[in-house]
Amino acid sequence: MTQKPALVPKELILPFILITSLFALWGFANDITNPMVAAFKRVLELNNTQASWVQMAFYGGYFTMALPAAFFIKKYSYKTGILLGLGLYGVGALLFYPAAAWESYGFFLASLYILTFGLAFLETTANPYILSMGPEATATQRLNLAQAFNPMGALAGLFVAKQFILNALQSNATDSEGTIIFSSLDESAKAVIRTADLLIIRNPYVMLGLVVIAILVVIALVKMPENKETGKVEFRATMGRLLKNRNFVEGTFAQMFYVGAQIMVWTYIYQYAEVLGISNADAVNYGYAALVIFLVGRWICTFLLRYISPTKLLSIFSVLAILFTAGAIFLPGMLGLYSLVAISFAMSLMFPTIYGIALDGLGEDSKFAAAYLVMAIVGGAIMPTLQGMIMDIGGIAYDDTLILGVPEVNFSFILPLMCFVMVLLFSLRVKKVDS
Repeated sequence: MTQKPALVPKELILPFILITSLFALWGFANDITNPMVAAFKRVLELNNTQASWVQMAFYGGYFTMALPAAFFIKKYSYKTGILLGLGLYGVGALLFYPAAAWESYGFFLASLYILTFGLAFLETTANPYILSMGPEATATQRLNLAQAFNPMGALAGLFVAKQFILNALQSNATDSEGTIIFSSLDESAKAVIRTADLLIIRNPYVMLGLVVIAILVVIALVKMPENKETGKVEFRATMGRLLKNRNFVEGTFAQMFYVGAQIMVWTYIYQYAEVLGISNADAVNYGYAALVIFLVGRWICTFLLRYISPTKLLSIFSVLAILFTAGAIFLPGMLGLYSLVAISFAMSLMFPTIYGIALDGLGEDSKFAAAYLVMAIVGGAIMPTLQGMIMDIGGIAYDDTLILGVPEVNFSFILPLMCFVMVLLFSLRVKKVDS
């Protein structure tokens, strides 16, 4: 009987644990920020398109910095890239302090943009590093295991968003009939509340920045193996090889569509719930449920990948995502919300599996390939803005017009549905080649 290859060799367990911890760290940043789209909209009285700029800034930072991060890591080392990433992450979070003092939405957006420069460094470094920590045969399974810690950080981010931001915002206060009071106040009263609420939004980010700087110091002091390289960076030759690799090219686009779908589903669950009479703070409970389902799905998929090929499982989960998204669009009331939450189970497999398929067999070219897959996160910047524009069709409310018989917030989920169709087409094409 042939023994299955080890998931992580014993001598690499400590580096694996250290790098895996970073997955939780950027998960926290992602999911403390998702509810801020609704928070900034109310506090600063924005329309849906303007509020979606939060995600434009957040995921735009990934797109901007992923390729420079790859050059940096290629020239120096994984550990150096991690330290620079943590530094940028910490500085971006700390910039929320002056942003709140100036009460400037543009400053907040710039802070998020810089923060995600750091996340781009961390993801560009950590994902290929995890893939390299053991046999190639278990690389996708290993990345799924590391990625399973990402939603743990995300759950912590949601907890902080609910307990220390959304529950504390004065602009979310309602009267005895459940109507938001803030919109009916005069400008001077609004200004007082706005100042207080922006400080409430600021504080968790500043604390996060201090924690990240502390982690930077710890990692700087810890000795760990490095994949340090020297020599000339052959970018043109590398790109020539990558562009000839169909799995990489199509995988990059599939990843862009997947990330766009994920961010839309997790960002606009609050707006979807609000139409059903659920406050933003209470809607976080459905965000919790989505992340728990996502986390459970990750662990289940890590197990299933030992018996089912990644491409086949990706096809199955893509079909599930399409069905659940259709339910979110067309099922009435709470059934639609439950279907929206269930999409997270179908999404649990997608990011690490697409990533693993796209990088399979690329060898040293995987460092630049990984940067492009991180740049594909720009889907999370573009798609939510497009969805916000759909929700603005009838006005700034989420249900002031019907499209195909459903409120525009429901119909707007046609965008993630189309994204999941693209992921399905990718999985079927790769599955056909592999079979």
